[in-house]
Amino acid sequence: MNDSIVLTKIEGQVGLIIINRADKFNCLSLSVHQALQDALKLHTNNPKVRAILLCSEGKHFCTGADLDEVNTLIDEKTDQGLQAFIELGHKTCTDFEQSCLPVVAAIQGFCLAGGLEISLASDIIFAADDAVFGDQHANYGLIPGWGGSQRLPRIVGCRRALDLMMSGRRLKAIDAEKWGMVNYLVPRETLREEALKYCQLLTNKSADGLSMMKSLAYTGADLSLPDALKLEEVEATKGLQSDDVREGLTAFSERRDPVFKQR
Repeated sequence: MNDSIVLTKIEGQVGLIIINRADKFNCLSLSVHQALQDALKLHTNNPKVRAILLCSEGKHFCTGADLDEVNTLIDEKTDQGLQAFIELGHKTCTDFEQSCLPVVAAIQGFCLAGGLEISLASDIIFAADDAVFGDQHANYGLIPGWGGSQRLPRIVGCRRALDLMMSGRRLKAIDAEKWGMVNYLVPRETLREEALKYCQLLTNKSADGLSMMKSLAYTGADLSLPDALKLEEVEATKGLQSDDVREGLTAFSERRDPVFKQR
């Protein structure tokens, strides 16, 4: 068995990033964050990879930060160590969110605190029917440090986000789907298969087109509607002149599937 804390593999044109720390409920240490960033960079630099599947081994997706490591950093009483812990987690989430590739997360079991924050930085979430979401920071006197207090309200609305963060309660997968946190709810036994199948669907699309859609959605969310619409207008006009659009429209005319260029 590979004892690496993060595994990588390629299925067709899908790059898998697998958190492999099941004995610790896949909790996130400094070394796990660095390994996640390295894995994403590895797949991003491979032109054959057109989508990312983020998943994990074991019963639970991720139960959050490695609190033993947090306690050690607190005991050391160095602001630099604690700041590095927050910054590294922020970078992991930002890297996934800003990746030029679509990122799909497959969630089973507990997805809590830091695990929730990483899932929120993905683009699409598949959840097993046994998945449980929550933000437990308030239970320990902590506050979210890896983007949870900012991404969660943008996804589910401020009142629901505050409810989840302040109460520290857990949310069943079926309710997370109703809230808009989860895109697809599937049986546990087919979770990775279904998420991988979705990723493979994305690999047949224009890589440039998907990347720009992702960028427009996230960038536009922080702009006024008129400014966001103007940004879309500019990018859509540029896109009409692309090789992928030419191929897509030619394929439509010829009644065949388009073959888009490699990224």
